[in-house]
Amino acid sequence: MDNRNIVVIGGNSGIGKSLVEKLEKIGANVFSYSRSAEGENELDVTEEFTEISNLPDVIDGLVYCPGSINLKPFHRFSLDDFRKDYEINVLGAIKVLQACMKGLKKSDSASVVLYSTVAVRIGLGFHASIASAKGAVEGLTKSLAAEWAPNRIRVNAVAPSLTDTPLANQLLGNDDKKEASNKRHPLGRYGKPSDIASATLYLLSEDASWMTGQILHLDGGISSVKGI
Repeated sequence: MDNRNIVVIGGNSGIGKSLVEKLEKIGANVFSYSRSAEGENELDVTEEFTEISNLPDVIDGLVYCPGSINLKPFHRFSLDDFRKDYEINVLGAIKVLQACMKGLKKSDSASVVLYSTVAVRIGLGFHASIASAKGAVEGLTKSLAAEWAPNRIRVNAVAPSLTDTPLANQLLGNDDKKEASNKRHPLGRYGKPSDIASATLYLLSEDASWMTGQILHLDGGISSVKGI
């Protein structure tokens, strides 16, 4: 990853922040954007844009981290709730991908990483809005992987279970909630940002150079293993 140009959208907190730190340690040129950043690196993915300032001419890696957690019974969701989740998770990613496409095509081996959720695979109550949006992200991942393969652009997604990020504060707000979340996972704990960042780093690297169109289920075993 030395001197590779990596664009991270949402790099100021949670998984994005952990990823930026790991990339910088191994010598990557990191271009981090977020809504809370200042100056040229400020980017609100819910706004309309066709260009992103300060991008490198050649983009070797792109990671889209913005997401949402909006959980409640289906009958309490409004259409606006669904629109907001779709805007952040899907349309925001589409706008970023279109803005970065030219730079990605100039790389000799580019990698794009998006994020889904375990709720797409196993079905969880109260997740109708976010699971719908992330299901669209998985479809986008596979479609772009096929379309961009001739340009040597790999497109993959990571589908985590519950991870200790600012978005998950409502689900991990006290010791009882944390212990309950630990017990739901066969490996006995919920995720850490570094878990997801490490998997993302692998997908960005040449070690994953023959991998595209895949959904990497990084979830403590909850989607495929029945606990004892």
